[in-house]
Amino acid sequence: MQNAALAAWAAAARPSPAATATAAASSDHYARLLQLCQTAVSPSAGRAIHAHAVKAGLLVSAYLCNNLLSYYGGAGVSGGSFRDARRLFEEIPAARRNVFTWNSLLSMYAKSGRLADARAVFAEMPEQDTVSWTVMIVGLNRSGRFWEAVKTFLDMIGEGLVPTHFTLTNVLSSCAAMEASVIGRKVHPFAVKLGLSSCVPVANSVLNMYGKFGDAETAKAVFERMPVRSLSSWNAMVSLYTRQGRMDLAVSMFENMDERSIVSWNAVIAGYNQNRLDDMALKFFLRMLRDSSMEPDEFTVTSVLSACANLRILKLGRQMHSYILRTGMPYSSQIINALISTYAKSGSVETARRIMDQAVVTDLNVISFTALLEGYVKLGDMKQAREIFDVMNNRDVIAWTAMIVGYQQNGQNDEAVELFRSMIKSGPEPNSYTLAAILSACANLACLDYGKQIQCKAIRSLQEESVSVSNAIITMYARSGSVSLARRVFDRICWRKETVTWTSMIVALAQHGLGEEAVGLFEEMLRVGVKPDRITYIGVFSACIHAGFVDKGKRYYDQMQNEHGIVPEMSHYACMVDLLARAGLLTEAQEFIQRMPVAPDAIIWGSLLSACRVRKNADLAELAAEKLLSIDPDNSGAYSALANVYSACGRWNDAARIWKLRKDKAVKKETGFSWTHVHNKVHVFGADDVLHPQRDAIYKKAAEMWEEIKKAGFVPDLNSVLHDVDDELKEELLSRHSEKLAIAFGLISTPEKTTLRIMKNLRVCNDCHAAIKFISKVVDREIIVRDATRFHHFRDGFCSCKDYW
Repeated sequence: MQNAALAAWAAAARPSPAATATAAASSDHYARLLQLCQTAVSPSAGRAIHAHAVKAGLLVSAYLCNNLLSYYGGAGVSGGSFRDARRLFEEIPAARRNVFTWNSLLSMYAKSGRLADARAVFAEMPEQDTVSWTVMIVGLNRSGRFWEAVKTFLDMIGEGLVPTHFTLTNVLSSCAAMEASVIGRKVHPFAVKLGLSSCVPVANSVLNMYGKFGDAETAKAVFERMPVRSLSSWNAMVSLYTRQGRMDLAVSMFENMDERSIVSWNAVIAGYNQNRLDDMALKFFLRMLRDSSMEPDEFTVTSVLSACANLRILKLGRQMHSYILRTGMPYSSQIINALISTYAKSGSVETARRIMDQAVVTDLNVISFTALLEGYVKLGDMKQAREIFDVMNNRDVIAWTAMIVGYQQNGQNDEAVELFRSMIKSGPEPNSYTLAAILSACANLACLDYGKQIQCKAIRSLQEESVSVSNAIITMYARSGSVSLARRVFDRICWRKETVTWTSMIVALAQHGLGEEAVGLFEEMLRVGVKPDRITYIGVFSACIHAGFVDKGKRYYDQMQNEHGIVPEMSHYACMVDLLARAGLLTEAQEFIQRMPVAPDAIIWGSLLSACRVRKNADLAELAAEKLLSIDPDNSGAYSALANVYSACGRWNDAARIWKLRKDKAVKKETGFSWTHVHNKVHVFGADDVLHPQRDAIYKKAAEMWEEIKKAGFVPDLNSVLHDVDDELKEELLSRHSEKLAIAFGLISTPEKTTLRIMKNLRVCNDCHAAIKFISKVVDREIIVRDATRFHHFRDGFCSCKDYW
């Protein structure tokens, strides 16, 4: 419509043939039209006026030519218009080109971001005035070439020219963007000296600059000295305080504002969100909707979605998504990424994936990729998580860590280690969270040698002092069978040990059967004033269980409640039942279960059932098995444990009946397997394993070992075989248990005297336990076995558990 109006005005106001004699009047007329075109930003109308002026022969007027160049520069047009403007400039005789003419051409290039052309024009100019220098500074600042803008400003001052307020606002903006504190603090007093510091745009630029420097005190002093404070001034102070996390001052400043814009509200909402006060961010957003007429914009929506993501509030996130669709708000990259994060973190991973698949790849950032990756990790879908990880272009340490943590938490520890190795080769430097996660994976795999390498890396990167890393190192050594090294790390910690650190060491000692040391460390923890938590007590109870400290366990159970105010949870009840049952106090254990304020779970009934085998209490075993299977019908361990009790009592028909019942119900028995690390590789064995490439040598060594320990006095525990077969076959089955095969492999694959470390996913059987004691003496090696419940250190024919496990 503006173009039509201009065209109509041009037609109506076109001078008559008589009037064209007065060229100056016609030139003024066209110049006024061009000025109107600049206000309307109307390229087509401006070009039409240019064409009319050419036809009318009016380009002899320097005034009109300058206005044409100014129009092209002001409109910021491109393509053919640049050529037209340059041609026009070249057609103006050099004698009639003044500084305004040059500045108009310079402005056209600078405003359009064509800084190379602008520099060429600037260098070609016969003289440069303040406007010329300012145009260059503005162009450089707006193009993000901040240091060049500052250098140009310094050159301008060196030429003796006096900057305008417009010059100062742009150079102050460049100083702020670069956080060039030294130069910025010199420009400020220079503005004061020029008498321009009270100019509102300059004062706001000074305020913003100190805000970027994080200098709240100077910014506040500038703010208080301002004779006129614009809305931008107030918003700058609010934003400064929010960036510093001083939300009380930010809100106080907000409340004192006479008027507020959407920028004001956004600053506070974003401030709360960025400072992890997401509930306050949402409350402030609701207040904005209730108390103001402001409509949320892109920045509001992004901050609110971020708060929803952090709080896992899917409902409000969906409402914000609906608002975006309803209002037709453009899908900016910020909004797309915020939506993906909200849905992924709130559990709606598939919706997040659909949004990602529909988005342009360049709009996606590492945060949204990582949020979706973490969403799949939480679902245990590591395949989809890896797909997301593999397509990420700029994987940061958070993405790498999320993937490693995912593998570790989902039991894919080998994959975690391999990915960490790739990260070391081609990824970012791992942080404390990465190191803690990979140390946990090493602990699960019992990768002692690689765990030591990671500890060295933690020491070199000064991350060993991180609580999570130091605790992970302790756990890694403990679960890899080196409790002495774990204790050395614990004792070397010179900073204050937190509850979790004490707990890690207590649990480690308990797992290795060092009950006296575990209880002693717990008492020391209390003496130095560190308060135990619920997990600490689980570690203490575990120590009492494996050491048979019934009375101490009871005392600690009362102490936990009476002195430390910890309400027992199911895990604590399970520990007490296990403590009593292992000690043979089956009746007391049963009575404890009956007094529990909550219904016992499968673990509690399983503990009672396991203890019945040692005491050959078939009646109580039947009750415990019945209760356990009513809770977990597919628990194969219940069938195995009850069959074990019947076998121990010589009730072979009942044992066979239980095995048949399990088979009829199609309950799958958990497969037992053992593994060991040799030459940085994990070797896994099952009972009667025939898949290992060295199986012939392994079976030969196992047979030799079996005969040697029998000669030394070992008597196979045939009761450990639950099948009713002849004794010879029972012996053969026992000799090929997975832990025995792993030991045989270790003996043929490592130098003499080397400690063997064997891991097993199930509880070690009675026969294997007795056999390994003899093996350790015959081969003169320490053999460390980690089973499902604890560590066994076999040396010289003895076990650290003292046969109490």
